[in-house]
Amino acid sequence: MEIKTITSDVLIIGSGGAGSRAAIEVDEAGLKPLIVSKGLSFRSGCTGMAEGGYNAVFKTVDKDDSIEAHKKDTLKGGSYLNDEKLVDILVNESPKRLIDLERFGALFDRQESGEIDQRPFGGQSFRRTCYQGDRTGAELLNALKEEIIRRDIECVEEVMITSLVCDGTQVVGATGLNLKDSSLIYFQAKSTILASGGAGQLYPVTSNTFQKNGDGFAIAYRAGANLVDMEQIQFHPTGMVKPDSKKGVLVTEAVRAEGGILLNKDGERFMSKYAPEKMELATRDVVARSIYKEIIEGRGTEAGGVYLDISHLPDDLLDEKLETMVLQFENVGVDIKNEPIEVAPTAHHFMGGIKINTDASTSLENLFAAGEVCGGVHGANRLGGNALADTQVFGKIAGESASKAAKESKLKTNDEMVETEASRIEGLIKEGSIKPMEFKNRIKKLMWEKVSIVRDEKTLNEALKELQDMQKELSDLDVSSKKQYNTDLQTALEVINMVEICILTVKSAILRRESRGAHFRSDFPESIDDWKRSIIINKNKIEFEAR
Repeated sequence: MEIKTITSDVLIIGSGGAGSRAAIEVDEAGLKPLIVSKGLSFRSGCTGMAEGGYNAVFKTVDKDDSIEAHKKDTLKGGSYLNDEKLVDILVNESPKRLIDLERFGALFDRQESGEIDQRPFGGQSFRRTCYQGDRTGAELLNALKEEIIRRDIECVEEVMITSLVCDGTQVVGATGLNLKDSSLIYFQAKSTILASGGAGQLYPVTSNTFQKNGDGFAIAYRAGANLVDMEQIQFHPTGMVKPDSKKGVLVTEAVRAEGGILLNKDGERFMSKYAPEKMELATRDVVARSIYKEIIEGRGTEAGGVYLDISHLPDDLLDEKLETMVLQFENVGVDIKNEPIEVAPTAHHFMGGIKINTDASTSLENLFAAGEVCGGVHGANRLGGNALADTQVFGKIAGESASKAAKESKLKTNDEMVETEASRIEGLIKEGSIKPMEFKNRIKKLMWEKVSIVRDEKTLNEALKELQDMQKELSDLDVSSKKQYNTDLQTALEVINMVEICILTVKSAILRRESRGAHFRSDFPESIDDWKRSIIINKNKIEFEAR
């Protein structure tokens, strides 16, 4: 297998909000960053798809808001499973990082006074979500992209990172499969930042891009890194239900923030039963479970959803604040100004992930991480608007810390590890009885049926056994030998990662014998104080950390 080597000071895996912000910080430190993307640069992550907003305490709308209130809301929303030190950093730094974004060229909506506008979002005690209509993520990412182009930072696209390369416990780079020609690239670096996003594609209905199969979790785990709270997966309450080609596509929380109401098939505004104070702006775990319950108890629509209605709002408000939504539904023949939308929960965000310290370092030397690939910041449930802030706050910190580590390190290599990885990938190319894409769909179906919004011990144990059996079947994948865009090979590598991450998720879900945040156990429906602790998993052991 042809192996090419590319060197840099800091390798950044992922070109979304976190990876892009990290790269700018590395460049600011006078070092050479290199961004590698599995898909097209700046297009394969979820940042650009984030619609609703960015949480930061500016007090421009609600003067009584405060850093302490933002922290309190984040901890409460996360069911107190958050790492409090990381939350402190998030709430204190997010306003500064938004100002950076404006410096890079991002435009946020303003009030008539000229001050930044802020909208309400789920689980928040004050209006603190800054936004650009309902396309905030795209605005943010475009500004970062322009800054990266201005700084002439090198980007490599359509390369799937398949493993971290280590010298002892120190990460010295990564291997990547060039999807264009199936060659292997060894990215040699003094330090490495993982900013590869989450794993919504473990499920058949998801708001995530096609690339989000959990690769970052898998390669970090195999290298020996600690993962935390992998059972905590957020299902966004409102994804599109139809047509099938759009199933799972996000319907932003901004729709509810601007006054949208949820109705069952009987026209009942059902959130009054589940969260009478916050109603549609309860935390996402509460709203998702409420919708799920309405559907399974027979009060859903024929298409398997509920109604989200904004037809009572003025047309000019919808055109100004929810333009993307108007067009998104117009494209499928739905006029949201005059008729309700059908929605249902969609796999959205992993709160669990790689365990990081306050400097974005991991348990492996010279490996840093930022964004959704990390766990700990959001606890058991992420508040809408905190993810974009997370990418910028911890992206900058990861860039700073990785730069410092790179300045104190020399380029090292482990040729044997690179060659072993090349042999592993080559070994997948053979005839077999199982098509990789069919295998992937089996994983997704299993996770949706047995490890989704409501869980119990019996079905979780069934899922674990099935996944362990599936892991044995991986040796029988049918992978073609073509070179150009070998989707069989890419999918085979993905399903190997997916099965591993699913097993870790299920094991964590079995261990947490309580309900907390997004993890709801029908056999243990209450939150238990003794379980106010995180589950930390690595290759060698499982530990618990009190919160």
